[in-house]
Amino acid sequence: MTSKQTYRVCFCFRRRFKLTVSEAPEEIKTLFEQYSENGIMSVDQLRRFLIEVQKEDKASREDAQSIINSVKHFHRNGLNLEGFFKYLFGEDNPPLSPSPAVHHDMAAPLSHYFIYTGHNSYLTGNQLSSDCSDVPIINALKKGVRVIELDIWPNATKDNVDVLHGRTLTTPVELIKCLKSIKEYAFVESEYPVVITLEDHLTPDLQAKVAQMVTQTFGDILFSPRSECLKEFPSPESLKRRIIISTKPPKEYLEGKELKDKESTSLKGKASDDEEAWGKEVPDLKVSSVAENKVDLDEEDKNDDEDFEDGDKTQPVAPEYKHLIGIPAGKPKGGLEDCLRVDPDKVRRLSLSEQKLEKAALTHGKQIVRFTQRNLLRVYPKGIRVDSSNYNPMIGWMHGAQMVAFNMQGHGRSLWLMHGMFKANGGCGYVKKPDFLLKADSNGEVFDPRVSLPVKKTLKVTVYMGEGWYFDFKHTHFDAYSPPDFYARVGIAGVPADCVMKKTKILEDNWIPAWNDDFEFPLTIPELALLRIEVHEYDMSEKDDFGGQTCLPVSELRRGIRAVPLYSRTGEKYKSVKLLVHFDFV
Repeated sequence: MTSKQTYRVCFCFRRRFKLTVSEAPEEIKTLFEQYSENGIMSVDQLRRFLIEVQKEDKASREDAQSIINSVKHFHRNGLNLEGFFKYLFGEDNPPLSPSPAVHHDMAAPLSHYFIYTGHNSYLTGNQLSSDCSDVPIINALKKGVRVIELDIWPNATKDNVDVLHGRTLTTPVELIKCLKSIKEYAFVESEYPVVITLEDHLTPDLQAKVAQMVTQTFGDILFSPRSECLKEFPSPESLKRRIIISTKPPKEYLEGKELKDKESTSLKGKASDDEEAWGKEVPDLKVSSVAENKVDLDEEDKNDDEDFEDGDKTQPVAPEYKHLIGIPAGKPKGGLEDCLRVDPDKVRRLSLSEQKLEKAALTHGKQIVRFTQRNLLRVYPKGIRVDSSNYNPMIGWMHGAQMVAFNMQGHGRSLWLMHGMFKANGGCGYVKKPDFLLKADSNGEVFDPRVSLPVKKTLKVTVYMGEGWYFDFKHTHFDAYSPPDFYARVGIAGVPADCVMKKTKILEDNWIPAWNDDFEFPLTIPELALLRIEVHEYDMSEKDDFGGQTCLPVSELRRGIRAVPLYSRTGEKYKSVKLLVHFDFV
């Protein structure tokens, strides 16, 4: 590096220490002047600012004094401008509640909640050749995931049970190892129940062995329904620190097919070479016509293990295994109407691939919503996603699907939405569904996801500035010879009418970009809306570089000026990178 280049880097570093004085946005300076006197914001003035600007109606003098005490740069009578700016940009001023706690009603049936759900939870990478391990299961549980999926198969000698993605080159892991790890980490992040969905490919004798493993591993924390048919699911509150097994009733054992049966699909899901490094844009929800999509649940994925029929009396049964099932799963005989029929005397879980849900939604959207008011619907990635990519989760959520199953070991924007949704309700892994998905209206009609609705509220977002890249990235990460050229993408993920992405101006050669750009987002269904924010570095000759992202539930945004931390592509929080953003609703 030349002396000139070294000087530029050092100059950028020195500018960091002028941040709280010289680089505060004009609106922040104006607010400080409005709520201060002689350059000092007193306890009472800060409290008034918290109430009037930050919309913290219950803010007390003690709250204001606590903020002053936590900021190093303050006058003995209050905050100076530097201290005020430090508070706004600090860790104690996040966009969601600073002391997250479960605040939704947790006493309703499980069917009333969106549940943080994993797919093929044991895979470390792609769906065809990666290792199977308990490590991704542990990682998922530490993030608050509440539904873990295990595919169980006979081991090589047919005398024990392995977990692996069948008919692929994935290397197995012993079932007992996965079960022990689930027990150890199930309630580290959340006390609310963990559901284990089993994809069963076992003989009755091995099913009995699984029953023994499960009961010995989990003991009293294993939930077993008192009767064979549940008339209504229990509540998350009543199932705290319990493990629930969900699977189809035992079926006849079928020998595994040759690997070549699936090898022909191995390249179909491969990401294209020109895919953005941080993941493809979240796909739009399907709006094609019914004529273009004949709804037939049996025309595709015929070998998918989720699409089975229960009620076959000729199938051998391992009774001790059957008694494990806390949430029965199955697809009744017949077509779509039969699958979505609501039985007033029992509840169950139904699974559909993302493709099948998209097709079913075209003609049976309201029936799906009605079904999910009492029963559980699990949506899983289509089979050709061999790269462990994911789909737009909104297709499931807007129809009331509780278990929108994702490859948690994958990356990309769709997964960022999943992480964002479950930051709500204290990050406990259960989010209460909006009332319109839970009950019929006064005319007995349920919510129709295809109907356009009027705007309910408008979210106003002002992106002031960002900082922290100098500390979390190598100084030559974005450009070898000059500071980065940052811009931000800001938008909404939600129902189709609400989805939009906008962008700030590009600011050249600045480690501390100050965009001061305003955005407005009219929302027809704010209850399902997620605010998306990404920062990229513009590159004229190559792909733009990734500079951080976050996704936040609109329903839990704190109004006012907030410090918004950004995350890496894999969802890890950066130590220093954050944005200063103003949120409001009109």
